[in-house]
Amino acid sequence: MQDPSYKIPLLAVEKLASVKNKILDLPYCNQSPSQILDIFFPEMGTGPYPVIMHFHGGAFMFGTQRDVNLEPILRGLERGYAVVSVQYRMSHEARFPALIWDAKAAVRFVRANASKYNFNPDKIAAWGPSAGGYIVSMLGVTADNPAFEDLSMGNKHVSSRVQAVVDWCGPCGNFLYMDSDIISNRIGIPDHNHPESPESRLMGAPIETIPELVKMASPCFYANKDIPPFLIQHGEADPTVPVQQSVRFAKALKEKAGSKKVIFESYPGKGHHGEPWYNEKWLTDRVLDFLDEVLKGQV
Repeated sequence: MQDPSYKIPLLAVEKLASVKNKILDLPYCNQSPSQILDIFFPEMGTGPYPVIMHFHGGAFMFGTQRDVNLEPILRGLERGYAVVSVQYRMSHEARFPALIWDAKAAVRFVRANASKYNFNPDKIAAWGPSAGGYIVSMLGVTADNPAFEDLSMGNKHVSSRVQAVVDWCGPCGNFLYMDSDIISNRIGIPDHNHPESPESRLMGAPIETIPELVKMASPCFYANKDIPPFLIQHGEADPTVPVQQSVRFAKALKEKAGSKKVIFESYPGKGHHGEPWYNEKWLTDRVLDFLDEVLKGQV
């Protein structure tokens, strides 16, 4: 069981200081102090810059837009991307679907202020690990779905669509299947159905008591032919979010949108986000190659 008092380590001070051009703690909405984002600008190129929007992990309970989740994403600066790292409301502050409303409000803010910050409003990617992988996947599959937009949060005439999604080990294949998958894999502790699990806290009730609502919170439920290109990556030895979550999600997307829009890669022997392999250059390069191809027409 995740300890709600746990804190994800912050990005190293020297790493943050190494990015010369940045704007920190910029509000994208005024409903909560949690609704802030950081912008990091590349030193190369003149813009308008394609944008990587980062949504951190943390079991829907902890983490910040400036924690160590951000380190591999900042490598996008070296390829000419602006990086926008988003803080959103945790489950102790607001239940589902508030975090999706926050994410979409952040996308609308970025697009609405594209000329101000020299962004390309037509080239926005969403990238996140674990809980962040869930958020970015929901962004990808629920475009123009009014149930997941709180337009009172601002920029109501601006689209919250993203043009690419990178899901790192997100719980996207229905929360209720996680424990049985963990038991089947013989890796990890099957505690996701517990009344105090991260998923139950997010949903506001023990997930086993609300199966229909849990189904409607699953990105699989919203798979459709109009999704943006997806890259889904997951360690096969993940003890926290079993790899079957991504297997199911990728299958659902391919059935609706076709295999050309969905790339699923699993890695034998690799675990959950937070392990060192997620920060290795080869993996980040794989993601950035995908984004270059989708957003820049490069390979």
